[in-house]
Amino acid sequence: MKTLKDLNFKNKKTLIRVDFNVPLNDALQVTDNTRIQAAKPTIEKILNDGGSVILMSHLGRPKGKDDKFSLRHIVPEVEKVLGRKVRFVDDCTGEKVKKAVAGLKPGEVLLLENLRFYPGEKQGDENFAKALADIGADYYINDAFGTAHRAHASTAVIARFFDKEHKAPGLLLEKEITSIRKALDEGQKPVTAIIGGAKVSSKIGVIENLLNKVDNLIIVGGMTFTFLKALGNKTGNSLVEDDKLELAKRILEEAKAKGVKIILPVDVVIADKFSNDAQTKIVDAQNIPDGWQGLDIGPETRKLIDKIIQNSKTIIWNGPAGVFEFDNFAKGTEQIGLSIGKASGNGAYSLVGGGDSVAAVKKLRLTDKISYISTGGGALLEMLEGKKLPGIAALSE
Repeated sequence: MKTLKDLNFKNKKTLIRVDFNVPLNDALQVTDNTRIQAAKPTIEKILNDGGSVILMSHLGRPKGKDDKFSLRHIVPEVEKVLGRKVRFVDDCTGEKVKKAVAGLKPGEVLLLENLRFYPGEKQGDENFAKALADIGADYYINDAFGTAHRAHASTAVIARFFDKEHKAPGLLLEKEITSIRKALDEGQKPVTAIIGGAKVSSKIGVIENLLNKVDNLIIVGGMTFTFLKALGNKTGNSLVEDDKLELAKRILEEAKAKGVKIILPVDVVIADKFSNDAQTKIVDAQNIPDGWQGLDIGPETRKLIDKIIQNSKTIIWNGPAGVFEFDNFAKGTEQIGLSIGKASGNGAYSLVGGGDSVAAVKKLRLTDKISYISTGGGALLEMLEGKKLPGIAALSE
């Protein structure tokens, strides 16, 4: 697979799949430009070579064409981040787009309309992909890690229409691949993974793959209670997947056979209802009374996890320890973020990904302390599962 550094873009036109799926406020202004900033190094490399760029992205989940999802609304923010004018065309394919591309001069940037205005994008339609490839670009670059696990027209199918000499991952995509491999396959031992979230069923592939990679697997979040119940503990009204109890037992046995230490909470913060203003108390994780539900890890568990993290050389974190959206049940997630920040400062390599985990890191202003913060949700999970991502695989075919 070619890399961006192998290519020279002088006087060339490059079509880049970026991930500009950014949050907008009611005035349709960008409220967080992290994803635009993340694509900047790739765009600048091409422009500095003396090339021009055509940017394509999706935004939101529109059902057909809908002005509030038009990428024209993000043009001012893209201009601000890049420090240059950005032209916009309200289509992705066809004569109007070809004309706009033909008129591009070196150093110029053109942004296409929202790809998801067209059903062919999500369907992975070959004709739509070919139409995108035919707008007049010399190169195709995929720099959208967040959608690399989707076999969409702009992320996987389009790559078939460019040979190996004319396609490559962008700098962000390359960094994601390198950073995840560094943690998963080349991590210095002891390797610790903290996996959170509501359900075992959504993380089963990740957990099974990690059992071959880590020394410690810390399980937090709602999925904890399925494991605790599988071990015969009282879980009260906590979230439990009763149809996954046998699976949880099998994972625990598999971990033991592989010499992987699975760490479950020893105490939990319980509530009498699913609400930020619920009554709470801290109880032993093995004995949650009826009518109460676990919504966060307790102080003893936070100390236990901190100790394991401080003794780790490689740390992978995906998923919250509690109901992070409720301030009263966010302490566990925040403590994990602080513990990882401290360990990273002492030389550990840390990889953090997933909405709530990244939100915690940002809230605590730990962004510069973490070794790598992934921009992908589903894409990161699939890489942690050991799956091949269509958007990455297509670049070497």
